[in-house]
Amino acid sequence: MRILHLLNHTRRLNGHVHAAVDLACAQVKLGHTVAVASGGGDFDQLLTDHGVECMRINQERRPASLAMGLRLLYRAVDEWRADVVHAHMVTSAALAWPVCRVLRRALVTTVHNEFQKSAVLMGLGTRVIAVSAAVGQSMQKRGISRARIDVILNGTIGSVRFDGKDRTARSLETPAIIFVGGLHPRKGLPDLFAAFGSVHEKHQGAHLYIVGDGPCRDQYIATVNAMECNGAVTFTGPTDEPFPFMKGADIFVLPSHADPAPLVLSEAREAGCAIVATEVDGIPELLEHGKAGILVPPGDPSQLAKVLCGLLERAEVLEEWKRNSQYNVDYLRIDRVARDTLAVYANATRKVGRAVTDK
Repeated sequence: MRILHLLNHTRRLNGHVHAAVDLACAQVKLGHTVAVASGGGDFDQLLTDHGVECMRINQERRPASLAMGLRLLYRAVDEWRADVVHAHMVTSAALAWPVCRVLRRALVTTVHNEFQKSAVLMGLGTRVIAVSAAVGQSMQKRGISRARIDVILNGTIGSVRFDGKDRTARSLETPAIIFVGGLHPRKGLPDLFAAFGSVHEKHQGAHLYIVGDGPCRDQYIATVNAMECNGAVTFTGPTDEPFPFMKGADIFVLPSHADPAPLVLSEAREAGCAIVATEVDGIPELLEHGKAGILVPPGDPSQLAKVLCGLLERAEVLEEWKRNSQYNVDYLRIDRVARDTLAVYANATRKVGRAVTDK
């Protein structure tokens, strides 16, 4: 099968880019011909090294750029003989829809960020992939037929992005509690700071690590600096390799208020952390509905603090939840995601009545 992935860019900034890069490379390993068309970015060399052809199509939301992008995409789909166009963002889906209609190609879309109002446009796909059942339900509420939605839960284990990287555990002050992600409101970090303030009163040896960057970083640093526990909180800044931090930590916390299917939970589980996360969106699915991690209500620092104290007070309980993180962890492998996605492609190509060009 000839598969063309369509992205705004291939920079490291967004989880949807990581997911698309992982998928494209995994599909090449399975014997398919794969290309990525985007505005370019950090992952182009990695894609090329793993047999994925990179095409440059500017998708900036400006009339001239979009008009040129539409022409280039038409030419790419036609001349490259794509069987499937897989769009990962709203602009990509909007550009691909008329091209696929005219050329009678299957358009598959993946909804990565359903909390965005514009995500309804992902319904333009012949088939619509939701990265969790929660996302699928949300898209149904927006008017997308359940019959066109396929749920494929995110997974990163086995990603080529990790090949050859040093994944040795970082030496952290223990017991170490860690957060990895973007520093912006929907991640719920003020709840974690409030909870850790309470935890630190009882367990002054505990240390909190905040790994990542984002628009609220200065605000969050100021918040922590005003707390008595400030000496026990470290903001590491951004890193391309968060896994060693997770490998060196005891507890991974994700206090999100909204999170469709965060890739970081796959990595935290692979790292063997005890995991505490909020019961929102796709998080329960990634934690086997509480079998692989402890679920807490969002926006409830007191409950979060209670759970963290429970883990810190009893070493045997902490070790039990580290073991629990490995429950059915192989389901989060990228090769499973790739196989499930190929089944969606087969369905989509039958829908448009087109035989595939090659494997």
